Amino acid sequence: MILEFTSEAEDDLEQIAEHNPRRALSFIRELRNRCEDLISDPNSFALVPRYEHHGIRRRVHGNYLIFYRVEATKVVIIHILHGANDYGLFLFGE
Repeated sequence: MILEFTSEAEDDLEQIAEHNPRRALSFIRELRNRCEDLISDPNSFALVPRYEHHGIRRRVHGNYLIFYRVEATKVVIIHILHGANDYGLFLFGE
């Protein structure tokens, strides 16, 4: 399995770094490590409630949610959002 970040997920990481520049490097590294951990057991985290039919899963890290999709040969990180955000709007336009 390989790990792929969408451009939206990369943008999310940049925005997270801008919010706390002093801790940016270490926290972004933590988030990327949690994403890399998904490669070994990608189905270990639950599908997003109410949106199971989209096949998107989420993993929690601190106050952030890592949204991802498992494909045949890769794990695709879709978004990394603060838990206070309305993720339905970001992910599904709802």
